[in-house]
Amino acid sequence: MYPAASKPPVNETTSSALEDAVLSPRFYTTDFEALEEVDVSAVREEWDALLDEFEGDPNKHHFRRSDEFDQDWSHIPDKDQFVDFLVSSLTAEFSGCILYSEIRKRVDNPDISRLFGYMSRDEGRHAGFINGALRDLDVGVDLSFLSKTKNYTFFQPKFIYYATYLSEKIGYARYVTIYRSIEKDPDNLRVHPIFDWFEDWCKDEFRHGEAFAALMRSDPKLTSGRNKLWIRFFLLAVFATMYVRDHLRKEFYEHLGLDATEYGFEVFRKTQAISRQCFPVSLDLDHPTFKRLLDKMVANTEKLVELKKKGGLLAKIRRGGLMASNAWTFVRLYLLPVKKHDLPADFRMEPVY
Repeated sequence: MYPAASKPPVNETTSSALEDAVLSPRFYTTDFEALEEVDVSAVREEWDALLDEFEGDPNKHHFRRSDEFDQDWSHIPDKDQFVDFLVSSLTAEFSGCILYSEIRKRVDNPDISRLFGYMSRDEGRHAGFINGALRDLDVGVDLSFLSKTKNYTFFQPKFIYYATYLSEKIGYARYVTIYRSIEKDPDNLRVHPIFDWFEDWCKDEFRHGEAFAALMRSDPKLTSGRNKLWIRFFLLAVFATMYVRDHLRKEFYEHLGLDATEYGFEVFRKTQAISRQCFPVSLDLDHPTFKRLLDKMVANTEKLVELKKKGGLLAKIRRGGLMASNAWTFVRLYLLPVKKHDLPADFRMEPVY
């Protein structure tokens, strides 16, 4: 990390990627020694087939730019929200690349090292491709600086599994839902060529999620007993974060033919249809209080954004009250009833389009 006095200047986009706000994607580290002890023999057949798919690298030639990228994109509607969308996606992809690369380098367990090497390769491509689009907008992120200065959060391996499994699967559901919306009227809804890549791109996200599902299915303790409470927590945290963040850029989604609320719940349903493969609980998306409490968090966060712009002591006090309200609202969401179900016999899932 650079000493405080010698940090090089960074552009505004890199600074936004460095933020450690509640809604910002985070960088993680974990217990590498614990990963040495992982035993996937309980899912060996599925595991070997999955790693063969990774080795085949079906998207090896996918992330190549076309000439269409090389033009003036200043006309993009709600450009700031588009940039925010890209920066958030890039940070999530790059954080995965860094974590997976560290696991590959620091863990000798051949099953784990091999898997995370493949996934680091994929996430690096994704991050680089997004950053190319940002550079087209003259707002590229300094990834080297980001990796050296971003704060890292320590998670036990099981928390990495829960959080990253959901991140990969919800990423799949987001990309495919956006792609299908644009596909209905590409002449009017495809505001940038990067969306043409989303159909095959989301298959990488799906495959990564399958890898974490395999790790969880290899050890039944990870999805039983008290760990069900953690699964419930991570489901809610990932869903609530996405819902609030997307409502802060809802105008941009409208240009893609999507209503932020309807889009959010469609993504939730797709994600939970998939996550039933390894999670024995799911959120009750139709509970009458669920959406109302999510909307309260959105309203609070919109006020927080406005107060942050104003500054001053009074605004700071009011922000504290709103953050406390969001925390209490999250607790209320967590205490809502959940749905319980048995895990399916089949391990591998097919994409849910």
